[in-house]
Amino acid sequence: MLRTLGPDAAVSDVLAELELAGAVIVKDLIDEETIKHFNREVMPYVDRTPMGRDDFLGKGTKRTGALAARSQTCRELILNDLALGTAEAFLKPFTKKIILHLTQTIQIHPGSKAQAIHRDRYAWGAYLPQSIEPQLNTIWAMTDFTAENGATHCVPGSHRWPWERQATPDQFCQAEMSQGSVFFYTGSILHHGGANHSNAPRLGLNLTYCLGWLRQEENQYLSCPPELAKAFDPRLQELLGYTQGEYALGYYSEPLDESGTKEVLAPEVRLGRTPNKSEEITDLV
Repeated sequence: MLRTLGPDAAVSDVLAELELAGAVIVKDLIDEETIKHFNREVMPYVDRTPMGRDDFLGKGTKRTGALAARSQTCRELILNDLALGTAEAFLKPFTKKIILHLTQTIQIHPGSKAQAIHRDRYAWGAYLPQSIEPQLNTIWAMTDFTAENGATHCVPGSHRWPWERQATPDQFCQAEMSQGSVFFYTGSILHHGGANHSNAPRLGLNLTYCLGWLRQEENQYLSCPPELAKAFDPRLQELLGYTQGEYALGYYSEPLDESGTKEVLAPEVRLGRTPNKSEEITDLV
């Protein structure tokens, strides 16, 4: 069973459902004004995005990334207290730090077929043992998610199944939710995007967090390079990967320094500080 929690849900409430079912909906976490701001910022990019190149990505689906660089509202949602707090607590048993795995809008157009069933942790192949959960995912509903327009299908409890076990049709349910709600799900749960039988696109924002010692699905260093990231909130810089995941993991050396005397600095030190109001970025959206 897939439960829906209210907007006042605590991190502990979400964690309890993730432990039990591997997925949960939090209703109406953001308001209509936030959604309007987000859509204003990202829709010019979505409109220029081509459809997917194969059936898995969706030949009638647009997937638009680099959203940390492109949208101030997205940067705020990445740092949302409930989403980030849940991700940090959920992944804590396996890492000291977490990082941002993916930022992507998923716009499923009318006539799109259902996606193949999968687990998002397949991004790392079969190299991680099942006992390690590598990621925590969120899908933010920027339009209503309905059975008709392709709300995400999932199999509650499948995060604990052996990999070889197959789901039967009666075990699936859909993450139907109102605009502004968020679907939380683990990297190990079976799921897929639904077919869109409606007459309008379905738009969701996929923000995913992963263990700090893994490679990210979206290359954040190229999607959001230092010249852009230097003005971000330091916490967001760390999530993008401008930090050391462990004591000797991800350190930085200045490639152009010829003196041989410069101290090795972590990237977040070089990126500097949070901008004041007069320095806020205005040309990325």
